[in-house]
Amino acid sequence: MAAPPALSEDRSDGYRVAHSPRGLMVQAERLRHRAGASRGPAVTLAAPSPGCRSRTGAAHTTLVPVPAPRRRLRGCGRRHSRSSCGDGAPPAGSAPGPGRPGTKRLPRAIVVGVKKGGTRAVLEFIRVHPEVRALGTEPHFFDRNYHRGLEWYRSLMPRTLDSQITVEKTPSYFVTKEAPRRIFNMSRDTKLIVVVRNPVTRAISDYTQTLSKKPDIPTFEGLTFRNRSLGLVDTSWNAIRIGMYAVHLESWLQYFPLSQIHFVSGEKLITDPAGEMGKVQDFLGIKRVITDKHFYFNKTKGFPCLKKSESSGLPRCLGKSKGRTHVQIDPEVIEQLRDFYRPYNIKFYETVGQDFRWE
Repeated sequence: MAAPPALSEDRSDGYRVAHSPRGLMVQAERLRHRAGASRGPAVTLAAPSPGCRSRTGAAHTTLVPVPAPRRRLRGCGRRHSRSSCGDGAPPAGSAPGPGRPGTKRLPRAIVVGVKKGGTRAVLEFIRVHPEVRALGTEPHFFDRNYHRGLEWYRSLMPRTLDSQITVEKTPSYFVTKEAPRRIFNMSRDTKLIVVVRNPVTRAISDYTQTLSKKPDIPTFEGLTFRNRSLGLVDTSWNAIRIGMYAVHLESWLQYFPLSQIHFVSGEKLITDPAGEMGKVQDFLGIKRVITDKHFYFNKTKGFPCLKKSESSGLPRCLGKSKGRTHVQIDPEVIEQLRDFYRPYNIKFYETVGQDFRWE
């Protein structure tokens, strides 16, 4: 008794041919790639009548592809949108699609510091530029959320075209010891922007912000000194420690050259915003689009404001939390802090090759 014919056979062109019991249908499906690639769409192939045979005597078939049935995810019905069901919705970082221009990319430039230096102003000003897209919130990826991974970080970013630069800002990176290494591991070509301000004024501004949220905290003087009569400053207090710029900069220079770090003067950002933003645009390698015509000075807030914002095209100033009136501090305390910061400032000037004139 002859052996029954094989129900299926693998062809050299990558298809598996399965013969139906009656020999009237042939089904072909792509083999899975041995590396684990996903299965391609099933293709159903129709055969002619049994009377049509080839020279070898086997049934001669004409392969006619039939579209594979559409797969519906569990829980997805007509009421569900395509995006919510994952049907046709491109993943984060995917190629552009209709109504979804651009791609989510990791940032090419990061405003890494410093708190209360003017970082929000720099971000709001630079995002006016058509070649820049900026994340509005602070993701805190390289200090608090690093465990979430780069794909989580990428998913937060705005979509950009090939000609645009993605920017984010998180001021606490500058004083986070692990941040330089982590950013370097993401991309050694990342451009870093640091907005610095007179450390004494910055500390008072920092304290003023904290006081507005926690009115029961000790006085500025009480937090500043371990022993005021001896002039011993408490460098463990974050408001004081942040202003020791030269100390924090050492960690960054272990991974990035000075040519990849741009320092913005917080003072000049107020008196000459167009000039400072012109330098930022040069640093990013983009055309100087943001100029004097974009700014006007708001006497009430004491800050420059945008004549046109990115989203609405209407005049826009920074939020209520910016430009607060500082608490009054004893002039002797201010003088003691100036003496404390002086050696750190001088070292900082020498390192970056720029005199910010805080003395």
